[in-house]
Amino acid sequence: MNPAMMEELAKEMENFQVTMGHIEGVPLPGPTCDEWDTIYNFQAREDDILIATYPKSGTTWMQEIVDLILQEGDVQKSMRAPCFIKVPFIEMIPPKSMPSGLELAKTMKSPRILKTHLPINLLPPSFWEKNAKVVYVARNAKDCMVSYYYFHKMNTFLLDPGTWDNFFSEFLSGDVPWGSWFDHVLGWWKAMDKHQILFIFYEDMIEDPMWEIRKVMKFLGKDLSDEALENVKYHSSFQAMKENPMTNNSTVPNSIMDDTISPFMRKGIVGDWKTHFSVTQNFIFDEEYKKKMEGSGLNFRTELR
Repeated sequence: MNPAMMEELAKEMENFQVTMGHIEGVPLPGPTCDEWDTIYNFQAREDDILIATYPKSGTTWMQEIVDLILQEGDVQKSMRAPCFIKVPFIEMIPPKSMPSGLELAKTMKSPRILKTHLPINLLPPSFWEKNAKVVYVARNAKDCMVSYYYFHKMNTFLLDPGTWDNFFSEFLSGDVPWGSWFDHVLGWWKAMDKHQILFIFYEDMIEDPMWEIRKVMKFLGKDLSDEALENVKYHSSFQAMKENPMTNNSTVPNSIMDDTISPFMRKGIVGDWKTHFSVTQNFIFDEEYKKKMEGSGLNFRTELR
């Protein structure tokens, strides 16, 4: 972002107020709801690659993996722009001084990598009409909840989460931006047979990144050398991305994302929920999880052995 844009953004943020709305019962940021017709009528292209996730499920990680695969492991090419510029977030409507995901996507050459947190029932239908490829990343709900809590604390575009106990209840009831984790993962899981969707688990990416990278590469119809794949693996590792200004969001002003409250790239591990969930909360969560997920065939790991 150039200095003039930064200055304009700083002025806008002085008067910025977080608003929320609903589209078909799903809580979404107010500006997204205001522009919903434009977002829903977004025109996909046949060679678009859409990265879909529930928030805090490894979105930025997968963006970098896909981009590095398309760039055949060339890190210099992958560092051509910050991740939020090179991978437009289609439903995010930022302050006027910043380009929206829709505006960025329109100006991009094909093939485009795009990002969404939308549940499948709200996805613009042009993605299915064009038979675009979707990489969906799912993360276990317990770790997802913890990460989302800290993201709310540092992200000016989201409401203050209040106490951990308060956020725990809101997350479990789906009263958070982008709605219910359960509805989200199940909706995308059930659509796999109907569309070109690769369903990837965050925990598998942690356990064996190269295996998952190869899976993504094949899905995208690419064939990289072992050396190029090693580059993809190294430069998409948590440590490399944490140090990379194009992926760690350090180019985003503190008035929007305040890293002093909580870093954008916080831990990137499996099992952090154990340091946050009380015994009672764990029991309540497991009961709700069983009720919602039983018989779905969708299984998550909340720890790695």
